[in-house]
Amino acid sequence: MNASSRFLDRKRKILEQLDAPDEVYHDLSPKGSVDLPIRALIRDINRLDGLVTTSSCSGRISAFLEGSKRAEASLPEPQETTIAGPGGKGGGGLWLFISHDAISMPEDGASSSFMSDFGLRKCDSADGRAQVSSRYIHLKFEPMILHILTASLEDSQRVLTAALGSGFRESGAVSLTAKNGELNPMVAVRSTGYSFDAIIGYRDDAGNNIALVDEAYLHTLVDIANARFKINTERIARFQASLVQQYIPQPDSGANSQKPEWEDVEVRKQRKREEGLARQRALRENPNGTETSDVDMSISHNIAPTGIFDS
Repeated sequence: MNASSRFLDRKRKILEQLDAPDEVYHDLSPKGSVDLPIRALIRDINRLDGLVTTSSCSGRISAFLEGSKRAEASLPEPQETTIAGPGGKGGGGLWLFISHDAISMPEDGASSSFMSDFGLRKCDSADGRAQVSSRYIHLKFEPMILHILTASLEDSQRVLTAALGSGFRESGAVSLTAKNGELNPMVAVRSTGYSFDAIIGYRDDAGNNIALVDEAYLHTLVDIANARFKINTERIARFQASLVQQYIPQPDSGANSQKPEWEDVEVRKQRKREEGLARQRALRENPNGTETSDVDMSISHNIAPTGIFDS
């Protein structure tokens, strides 16, 4: 099955971008480049005929400040060094912390510093209470998500089979109807079942990020996120192996094998009778009761061999 010219053109352009240096490469993901933990996966996908990745995230733990509420949208916001990209929810949302790998935990007896890592300040008596209208700070874990452009319905089905079987249960496909006579479904490989989102702080009127939880609670959340990173890594490995397997040419099992011909009941009875008579003759010719090696005990009657001992 030949991929459409539209698909081949898009794949060529995307692969040209992937070959570019990191400082100039940009895809449709919030980060704009391929995360290190899934570069081997992206490479394997893009080597397959009929597939090309358009955006990706290997999975991440992040501290995220909500964008301005509707009533505050017209107010000026303090400038931040890290501005949320397309993945930032709401106007002016900010990434305060992002990691695409499990976070290193302090050694036994050492204190953690997640409060400062996530850009938070401990709450004191002078701080006002958070309001419903406050901009909250979330600690999130999000599993891998991939968007894969496919050349055909058959290719999209192969991706979905590998994804669903590897634990990415919320995967699905869009663009399943032909556009300009060409059908190029887009498959999203994803799983939301083991993501989490916890509010850990808020931004006050002075622009300070105030913690709503203590260091011990943050430590627990990071432990949970790290455990889910492990699950995420295992599922990515299963998906990678399964998808590559989908594209390995399967041998035609029927090309060189023959099924035994059907045998009529009466014919089988006659064959068995003649085989029995042959055994009796062999025993008469060999009084010791042992069959000679040169006696052919089979009567074929055009029956196909079983193939068990055939060379």
